[in-house]
Amino acid sequence: MTTQGVKGSKTDGFTQLTLDDRHREAGSFLAESSNSAPPPSVGTDSRDPAMATTQLPASGSTRQLIICFVGIFVCYFYYGILQEKITRSDYGEGENKERFNYFFCLVFVQCIINAICARSVLQLTKTEPDKTPTRMYAICAVTYLGAMVASNSSLKWVSYPMQVLGKSCKPIPVMILGVLVARKSYPWIKYLSVLLIVAGVATFMYKDKGGKTTADDHLLGWGEILLLTSLTLDGLTGAVQEKMRSESRTQPHHMMFNINLWSILYLGITVFATGEMFTFVSFVNRYPYVMWNILLFGLGSALGQHFIFVTVTTFGPLTCSIITTTRKFFTILGSVIIFANPLLLRQWFGVALVFSGLGVDSVFGKIKKKPK
Repeated sequence: MTTQGVKGSKTDGFTQLTLDDRHREAGSFLAESSNSAPPPSVGTDSRDPAMATTQLPASGSTRQLIICFVGIFVCYFYYGILQEKITRSDYGEGENKERFNYFFCLVFVQCIINAICARSVLQLTKTEPDKTPTRMYAICAVTYLGAMVASNSSLKWVSYPMQVLGKSCKPIPVMILGVLVARKSYPWIKYLSVLLIVAGVATFMYKDKGGKTTADDHLLGWGEILLLTSLTLDGLTGAVQEKMRSESRTQPHHMMFNINLWSILYLGITVFATGEMFTFVSFVNRYPYVMWNILLFGLGSALGQHFIFVTVTTFGPLTCSIITTTRKFFTILGSVIIFANPLLLRQWFGVALVFSGLGVDSVFGKIKKKPK
């Protein structure tokens, strides 16, 4: 989810896609995922939360993982089209044309729809009582929203391609902080696969600079600092979600509902304190048809978040971050194939790295360590 318009247009040679990072069938799968929870850790006493954080293997099936990937891909593709339509369209005519600039309110409405949908699922399906401490949800919502704000604010100083390139490294802080904060352990093959995927996505999306340099070229400025802050907060979000998953066995729609509920609280204070809510209401009164697109946008986000939180609670935040990172890669690769756009040799090398990383993870990633 992003407060900056998620793009479907091209900027600096890049197809601008839906954000980061960070959400997403109905029927039997929805009911199945609502009741799915990771099993106790192998070789540990599930009654001891401290021991439970040692190692928590993914419990989902390959079928569930594929459904989650396709669900995230389809939902956020539609989500991106709607956000592009909302934020990039001209409203009014002639000299009175204006743009939609109420991004906090857009996310605020989105979180309300997400919370309503999650609560509806909880009411319609039988789920175990949620034992997750409230403070975990409060902290997760802060890091989640903070990562978005920092990422989108960075666009004032860096180009969108630079932002996409930076956010493609998201699995790395998720893995590092998962180890340091959530005391999660990964086999060495997982580190290798993540490194290959991140390097491949970065190589594929990197845009060669021209021969000229400018006075604005720098190694580390405000834009880069904000990107690093966003990545750190992404990692903290993943670490908190991992602790919820391992210690409290948090189920997807409990996590989805409570994180969005806290996000509503934080954003509600923001939009009223800044006065954005009043100008947003005035804008909607002038152009009431925009509200239909906002509601569809929120529904797309809610369904997408269903798949996101099922992935987080079933397979872990790291798997989810890999999916959201490779989703951008596959979207661009798909457009290249469909429209027969040529790829540079460097980009083909990036493709090879991504598929190598995915292959290594699928073949060796689920090999469990032998107990000592």
